[in-house]
Amino acid sequence: MVRRVLVIGANAAGVEAASATRKKDRTAEITLVTNEKNAGYSRCGLPFVIGGQISCFRDLIVYPSAYFQMLKLNLRTETKATAINTKEKTVTIVTKEGATEVLPFDSLVIATGADSFMPPIKGKEKPGILSLRSIEDGEKIDAAVKAGAKSAVIMGAGLIGLEVGVGLMERGLKVTIVEMLPQILPQLLDADMAKLVQDHLQEKGMAILTSKGVEEFLGETKVSAVMAGGEKIEADMFISAFGVRANTKLAVDAGIVLGESRAIKTNGRMETDVKDIYAVGDCAEAPNIITHRPMCAQLGTIAVRQGKVAGANAGGDYSQFSGILASAVTRLFEIEAGNTGLTETAAARNRIEVVTGAISSKTKADYFPGAKPIKIKLIVEKESQHIIGGQVIGGEEVTQRINCLSFAIQMGMTVRELAKADTAYAPPLCETWEPMVLAAEMVLMKLR
Repeated sequence: MVRRVLVIGANAAGVEAASATRKKDRTAEITLVTNEKNAGYSRCGLPFVIGGQISCFRDLIVYPSAYFQMLKLNLRTETKATAINTKEKTVTIVTKEGATEVLPFDSLVIATGADSFMPPIKGKEKPGILSLRSIEDGEKIDAAVKAGAKSAVIMGAGLIGLEVGVGLMERGLKVTIVEMLPQILPQLLDADMAKLVQDHLQEKGMAILTSKGVEEFLGETKVSAVMAGGEKIEADMFISAFGVRANTKLAVDAGIVLGESRAIKTNGRMETDVKDIYAVGDCAEAPNIITHRPMCAQLGTIAVRQGKVAGANAGGDYSQFSGILASAVTRLFEIEAGNTGLTETAAARNRIEVVTGAISSKTKADYFPGAKPIKIKLIVEKESQHIIGGQVIGGEEVTQRINCLSFAIQMGMTVRELAKADTAYAPPLCETWEPMVLAAEMVLMKLR
């Protein structure tokens, strides 16, 4: 009997799940349902179209229609899944023409993603507040710039908020960032490292207001200003970057259990509490590798890894997800910033006693032309001396160092082992002493 696999959602996690199922089962009937016009595109690239580094939003489509045809995946765009019946093993959908259908499944993968979050702020119902979650959202921001917008207020100083801010500045806009917390990039960096990024952005002309929450949206027919920290800030454009929340409504309505993070609870196979129903990506939780506590990190890298696991299992194979470190990097003007594992703040929140070490160095030999500054911070569990986190900020060569520290954490490396690492050297490429090794030695000095 032909296996019927249904995937709700057709972006990073959903497409990867469907592709993994096809690799395991060549005869399965695989259907993807998405309420968006476009499938298989990179949300992470949206700010860079706005900034002009990528010429158009269509370039973000990683999987064209030919890909789905080649793998014999039945893609249904502009189609909304409205209900899951776990007992009958069916999903009710509404097509773009308004017709209702009921699709049966043997295995279901929920990849419903996340939605932009708006706090309960006075005036939030007024028109004129934009967000950036989809290609259509990006097109609205781009249209506002082309229509003559000269200034923007971005509410939220996370990755998306800052990347959009940089993109708009590169288009010539005056940008103000409003952040409720006392630092930018609060999920990615500790305050001491975040300050380096903030200083760079402010040098470029970005106005950044921390420790100021948005209290009210002002305007008659549409939003024309915000009140933040008692200050009125006017602009031509207002972008909500408060963050996203897992889209779990379908799962909740079907009686599927949510977890500690309020995303869909899963086991090691990315299976929910209902047999043959899986959840992946921004709507699903999985354990953190270090704390073993469930989390919903909402990163594209995690989405595709989870999709691959769930898709293989939906196709009759056995696969397990190894957990989350939430490694992430970004580039903002001429500075790169990245993190893997726990920040010092997150370790304290999880009651883990740590020792940290930080070092400032150069990306090439100090005497070599073009050497750029780089700073590395290590987070080490005091008792075991295991590396549990790393942050890197520099003009270049950040990503591979974050990846290296991610490998070290996953392999259970101690700071003593890192301090003895055999590393490469050439004047145009790196310093004699690798900065990660020097940061490890700083930790060892404290441990002595």
